[in-house]
Amino acid sequence: MNWFLLDATSSTPIYYLPIVLQLVVAIGFVVVMMAVTHLLGPKRKTKDKLINFESGIPSVGNARQPMGIKYFLVAILFVLFDVEVIFFYPYAVNFRELGKEGFFEVILFVAFFLCGFIYIVKKGALDWED
Repeated sequence: MNWFLLDATSSTPIYYLPIVLQLVVAIGFVVVMMAVTHLLGPKRKTKDKLINFESGIPSVGNARQPMGIKYFLVAILFVLFDVEVIFFYPYAVNFRELGKEGFFEVILFVAFFLCGFIYIVKKGALDWED
């Protein structure tokens, strides 16, 4: 009897065997690689290596100095438009099953984000020169 050809609706523990095996192999690989690098890697304890490492660069000036909001704005906009790309994946996988209706819905989705992008450009959110 081939367990991988059985009905997928039944819930027996044998169906979880591939997942458990993959988990065991992944954890085993990590443990073995960490042990091997620890055992075979060089061990040079110098004075410079034993001192505390905070940031590597001595601090200069006041840490409370305000930063420009443009950096944060661009980061938030990147996340926003990056999430848009994530929503294209289900469409790319199922584009044949979705047909014309799915195509027009994706066009509408892109149009909404295009309107948002045009709004951002008109507001000057991407202009670095003040």
